[in-house]
Amino acid sequence: MAYKYSLSVRFGNKYVFKQPDFMKNLRFISSILFTILIVSGNLNGRDKKPVIKEILGNHNGSEVSLFTLINKSGNVLKVTNYGAKIVTIEVPDKNGTKANVTIGSEKLESILKGDLFGGAIVGRYANRIANAKFTLDGVEYNLPVNNKPNTLHGGSNGWFSKVWSAQIPEDSRYPAVILSYICKDMEEGFPGTLTIDVTYTWTDKNEIIIDYTATTDKKTVINVTNHAYFNLHGAGNGFIFDHILTLNASAFTPFDAYKIPTGEIRPVHGTPFDFTVPHTIGERIGATYENAVIGGYDHNYVLDNKGKVDALVYDPVSGRTLEVITDQPGMQFFSGSSMMWKKSVESGNNAVNTKSGFALETQHFPDSPNHPDFPSTVISPGEKFKSRTIYRFDVAK
Repeated sequence: MAYKYSLSVRFGNKYVFKQPDFMKNLRFISSILFTILIVSGNLNGRDKKPVIKEILGNHNGSEVSLFTLINKSGNVLKVTNYGAKIVTIEVPDKNGTKANVTIGSEKLESILKGDLFGGAIVGRYANRIANAKFTLDGVEYNLPVNNKPNTLHGGSNGWFSKVWSAQIPEDSRYPAVILSYICKDMEEGFPGTLTIDVTYTWTDKNEIIIDYTATTDKKTVINVTNHAYFNLHGAGNGFIFDHILTLNASAFTPFDAYKIPTGEIRPVHGTPFDFTVPHTIGERIGATYENAVIGGYDHNYVLDNKGKVDALVYDPVSGRTLEVITDQPGMQFFSGSSMMWKKSVESGNNAVNTKSGFALETQHFPDSPNHPDFPSTVISPGEKFKSRTIYRFDVAK
């Protein structure tokens, strides 16, 4: 027996419809409710553009997705949950022309075959640990050697190689995505099961706000950073040696032949490492310091942490600027001179090569677990590691 449903909708003294067709009525009511929700959202200030999720494929049984965050100006940040990588940052130049200013790819095959660290969240310990071992509370922990004779960026299978879980927060003022990973006890040799959450927020001021939180069930060490490479000309558009850099860091940590800190905190004044006043990145590459030629920068700077901005980069060609603000004690400045790109790496439609990007990695000092005089990287159960770094893009006024 067939049944007909009759439904009336009344506004004031008028009936909008009175039809027996249930599906038509349902569609009409749905559209009304949708409009009410949109208006309600706008009235509550939640008129931000949505985060768009696109499935890129599958890696080792896990879904890899691309998240596109669009701010009020229509500028774009793209992040993937593979390695928690930033792959695209689209911002305008002085003429309003937009370009991607980070080196990365939106294709899964290229992401997997490309630079291991580019754009990724690296841990459990970013940078190097000498001789791939450290001692904590009298126990020696041995780590994988992936940068002879050291451990680099958490080991061969660090966080940069993991598929993170992803969540789009409902209560964020701006487009955002939360990426999470559970690093198991003794994974890559590190003690304790450590849970890490990284929130990427893309503001209307073209700021990438990166919030890190972590907890552990056993005493361990943590040093986490984002390893994005930048080129303010536009990714794949020439070298970065004409970019002008200012670093609010009065000291750096000299290192040995294996890039392990000697333990000294040395003033930058009078050295080719002084960026407390602006210099182009390439100005002193090739200079001699302590009887050695500087082939490029891959150095940890001790931040003054006294001002609002820890680093400023200016591209005089495009007019773009990048400011970096952090609560971390150090910043690894990498000029890209030793990057070994594989042919499959892409950045948009442009191929990239060595010297095409620089990195400003906010972090603790290299090899801190073996240097008790450096700021501590130890975290214990019941404690919460929290840190924030901001990358702010603009155009010089």
